[in-house]
Amino acid sequence: MAQDLSERKFGILFDWFDRTSDGWLTRDDFEQMAALFNTLAPPEDQENRNATREAFLRWWDLLSEADAADAEQRVGRPQFLAVMSSHVIHPDNFKDIVPRIIDSLMRVVDTDGSGTLSADEYIRMYDALGVPPSTSTPAFHLIDRDHDGSISHDEFRTAIEEFYLGTDPEAAGHHLLGSPFEPE
Repeated sequence: MAQDLSERKFGILFDWFDRTSDGWLTRDDFEQMAALFNTLAPPEDQENRNATREAFLRWWDLLSEADAADAEQRVGRPQFLAVMSSHVIHPDNFKDIVPRIIDSLMRVVDTDGSGTLSADEYIRMYDALGVPPSTSTPAFHLIDRDHDGSISHDEFRTAIEEFYLGTDPEAAGHHLLGSPFEPE
């Protein structure tokens, strides 16, 4: 059951990363993902824009280091799922990649500098990904565990850890990609 849950979650993640919708992940897909998030940052915020790009490219590097890429430097769904389970969620790698992404996304998306994500900031992030507010708004309320109207760094990190590491299909973190994760 936990394996099926992980495969379904990581399949959703594969589709999210596959910016070209060609069924393959390439370095360019990860570049595009970083660029997408960087559209949310002020143009003068080069430090956070660079951090976001580096965080996503570190993920691509881990896929490459795990020999998931084929001769054309593409990673297919089966290889991605295998590397997610064997490498990305490994505690050492997870601690290297995921906090970088959490920190950079929080800084890029937190446009008012409050240290938290307001509903508008969170919804704007998902709008950039093509997710409608009718989907991202309920997810915001689930992730805002203390119901104070904002998502703290800890709440965001908890949700991300639930998505990547969690086995509870009811966890709020399964809503991170903009649509509720429904168990089969």
